Amino acid sequence: MELYKSTIHELHELLVNKKISSVELTNALYERIDQVEDQVKAYVTLDKENALAQAAKVDAKIAAGETIKPLAGVPGAIKDNISTKGLRTTCSSKMLENLNPIYDAHVIKNLRADDTIFLGKTNMDEFAMGSTTESSFFKTTCNPWNLTRVPGGSSGGSAAAIAAGEAIWTLGSDTGGSIRQPASFNGCVGIKPTYGRVSRYGCVAFASSLDQIGPITRDVTDAAIVLNTICGVDGHDSTSLPVEVPDFTKALKQDVKGLKIGLPKEYFGAGLDPKVESEISKAVEQYRAMGAEIVELSLPHTEYAVITYYIIAPAEASANLARFDGVRYGHRNMNATSAPEMTTLSRTEGFGSEVQRRIMLGTYVLSSGYYDAYYKKAMQVRTLIRRDFEEAFKQCDVLLTPTSPVVAYPIDGKMDPLSIYLLDVCTIPVNLAGLPGISVPCGFVDGMPVGMQLIGKPLDEETILRAAYTFEQANDYHKVIAPIGGDK
Repeated sequence: MELYKSTIHELHELLVNKKISSVELTNALYERIDQVEDQVKAYVTLDKENALAQAAKVDAKIAAGETIKPLAGVPGAIKDNISTKGLRTTCSSKMLENLNPIYDAHVIKNLRADDTIFLGKTNMDEFAMGSTTESSFFKTTCNPWNLTRVPGGSSGGSAAAIAAGEAIWTLGSDTGGSIRQPASFNGCVGIKPTYGRVSRYGCVAFASSLDQIGPITRDVTDAAIVLNTICGVDGHDSTSLPVEVPDFTKALKQDVKGLKIGLPKEYFGAGLDPKVESEISKAVEQYRAMGAEIVELSLPHTEYAVITYYIIAPAEASANLARFDGVRYGHRNMNATSAPEMTTLSRTEGFGSEVQRRIMLGTYVLSSGYYDAYYKKAMQVRTLIRRDFEEAFKQCDVLLTPTSPVVAYPIDGKMDPLSIYLLDVCTIPVNLAGLPGISVPCGFVDGMPVGMQLIGKPLDEETILRAAYTFEQANDYHKVIAPIGGDK
């Protein structure tokens, strides 16, 4: 039995019925990693000794007849910008190459409390700045569906690990689509919860008003299971919402009859690959056949979303990354002859070109004389984008769009940054408005997965999970395995 192809809920049943042990399962995952990691390059750090020790503890609890949580004993992986006590956390940057955190992120505490197992830390775009995982200091992750193509980003390692069978579940972070876009490129399920639904404490900040942690999994049920564990209020995070966390698995019902699904016309215009549009249209017709009501509508300020994001996000990044100065922690140049020279050299050596580009852009838009012209105006447009969604949800229950206008493209570094930025047009508005969004596989174009995005009202993850689950159960896209390591 190839355990690495299984889901959380399948493995939980095997564990509690003593058909397999957690140690056996964890060893199977590391065997899979040994088999394909040299090709995929999904991980920055592995933690086999501690993972097997934790697996043995779970097995002991099962043997003693104790009840275990759904994630107990099931191996997963963590994006390398989420703090794990004693386990290297680098943000895939030379700046933090040797950082061993002294505390756990809130989501990690929750996962440890449920006896989950961490295989290691996954590769990412440096400081989560990028859409391809090519800006990582350590390596470029490859897409398991085609090793010559990008896995997306910034959570590219987390998504590729799922597609390649190198983890059963993973965590990513999403600032402008960094969970949903790589999930789309790798044929996985990825969900960005409502802003504030999951604590950001311990997630190294990129853009604080946009960042959100979420799961990448093989199917919708697994995404709901992970959400149950990582959501919840946290006193360490002032933006954490003091709201009750429902059991998201109870929303997983095959029923979209009467559900109003909105199609915003701005997401189906120029730039959308006709083949991708064809797959999305098939999904829309499936929903219609299952009893959903399709509503065409408009989000008129969508055209300004990318521009707005690339003012706000770099501005917040320039403030957040100012702490990395070669003094307190992180990379330090030891050959400088003055403090200013040390800071300058530490940053130019420690940060890659994409991070430097965004810091400079953010510093510029926040500088005297430009703040009102750029940053203040961007925040005003952000309000307009949020109001567009509020008006749209008066007409529908969820919105349906492509996750990305294209499928995964070649790893070559030849695409200019602006062209890459523009490809985030479908995901960025969701972050600007703080809404929940999920990407689910809905087809293939030239052998590469296509993702469909469902966007919900604030704190209404349950409706998008139900809509995603209903579609998933009517199709087999989530069961198709990436053709790597002998899989077909």
